[in-house]
Amino acid sequence: MDENTRNELIRKHLEAVRLLQQTPVTDSASPGWPPQGYYLLWHVVIGMMLGFIGAMVSLGFNMIAAPLFGQPALKLIRVYLTFPMGEAALDPAVTDANILGVGCFLYLATGALHGVVFHLVMSIYFGQLSVMKRFFIAGGMGLLLWLVSFYGVLSWLQPMLLGGNWIIELIPWWVAALTHLAFAWTMLALQHWAKFEPYIQQRDNPADQLPDSVRMGIDS
Repeated sequence: MDENTRNELIRKHLEAVRLLQQTPVTDSASPGWPPQGYYLLWHVVIGMMLGFIGAMVSLGFNMIAAPLFGQPALKLIRVYLTFPMGEAALDPAVTDANILGVGCFLYLATGALHGVVFHLVMSIYFGQLSVMKRFFIAGGMGLLLWLVSFYGVLSWLQPMLLGGNWIIELIPWWVAALTHLAFAWTMLALQHWAKFEPYIQQRDNPADQLPDSVRMGIDS
């Protein structure tokens, strides 16, 4: 290869590298990333997670407070178990840890489902309001959740299916209200976790991977 041919090939390669350097870098494996607008899937997942945590806090709050009023720590779970088990769940002989464990799981799973709806409403309609306004709105939503689930659904559904209204009759209204408030305000306190911040990988400039002699030729 003579010198002129070699120089011509070098020039063509440098020109190709220069064009490659000017080509925008895109990720073909994940087009449209980060998503534009409201990322619904993210908020559904994060709402489920926050709802699970909120249910844990409300259950813990009830377990700590119940003995102060002379009640068993897991009485709330036992009463809630009357929905699938009927009056048999109230039998003191039912002390199987597995049964009470299932009751705790159902309580937390229900909180996770409620958390999705709660978080979607808060993030879509009230996300830009002040902390104080969101505090009162979250409290109102917690109380609304209690009223709808207890008096709008369970008050007629449990008697129809199981022949008794144990949840409404055995859980004092103020205990149910405070439990739902603890759930709602816990979710509100964790809302800073719900902010979607997409990870964008920083890619190296293709020219940075070239030998110094070649990069000097591009820069020149």
